[in-house]
Amino acid sequence: MKTFTLPHTDLVVPNVVLGLMRIQDKTDEEVRTLVSTARDAGITFLDHADVYGSSKHGCERRFSEALRLTSSEREQFVIQSKAGIVREGPYFDFSYEHIIESVDGSLEALGTDYLDILLLHRPDALVEPEEVARAFDDLSASGKVRAFGVSNQTPRQIDLLRKYVTQPIVANQLQLSITHAPMIAQGVSANMQHLDQSVVRDDGIIDYCRLNDITIQAWSPFQAGFFDGPFVGSDRYPELNAVLDRLADEYGVAPEAIAVAWITRHPARMQVVLGTTTPERVAAAAQGSEISLTRAEWYELFRAAGYLVP
Repeated sequence: MKTFTLPHTDLVVPNVVLGLMRIQDKTDEEVRTLVSTARDAGITFLDHADVYGSSKHGCERRFSEALRLTSSEREQFVIQSKAGIVREGPYFDFSYEHIIESVDGSLEALGTDYLDILLLHRPDALVEPEEVARAFDDLSASGKVRAFGVSNQTPRQIDLLRKYVTQPIVANQLQLSITHAPMIAQGVSANMQHLDQSVVRDDGIIDYCRLNDITIQAWSPFQAGFFDGPFVGSDRYPELNAVLDRLADEYGVAPEAIAVAWITRHPARMQVVLGTTTPERVAAAAQGSEISLTRAEWYELFRAAGYLVP
């Protein structure tokens, strides 16, 4: 498993992350097997959120109940959680009170004294950045959170936060897969008239994150679009799967590993967030961490996914 030091921190992290949003109904043994399989593959970075589960902090609590980490075991993991989505309204809330309440709830549910990273979960149109800054200052000073980031935010939204927040923004969690890659496609096809993928929709978020040492965390790396099913093995993507299968055979891995390698090959040094709860798929996907696709292979996959590369 390839690792790197997360910019602005002293955290050495893997480039593949285990997402735990679907463990609510798993047994203790199933959760333990999932996490231990990930750890055996070198995945020591765990992604949570307060809204994951059938109730608030549900998956965080399910994780804690199943693993019951000792303090020494806790230190072996990088644990990240998110705050800001309010399931039953008002939908998004980046107020000081909500952020503090959410973190305290996550710490209690997880059975830990600190979060390694806290992300603001999607943008809040009513954000008051001074409130966020006050929350971050208090959480940092108390030792409850060691680093901070965002998810699904644009360069200007991040700039607005950075005007007030004194801590570095270390991560931005964004949806990205071979078949859902507008933030890459736009850069490749910039200024190509009448080509839909050339339309600027993300204001150069990848370049912005690279310029500011913000690590992109790619979620839904196997999803065709916005939660409309995986592309791996789907008859909707015959050309892409033919290339995936051929490269998987050549590298001696599963097609999921090639899909992971397509993301980690990008020089932005991204992390891939796995959402599966199948241990075998976690182990298979983790193999992509070590694969360095050639430029030709990377672009062949991009073209096969339906993106026009001139």
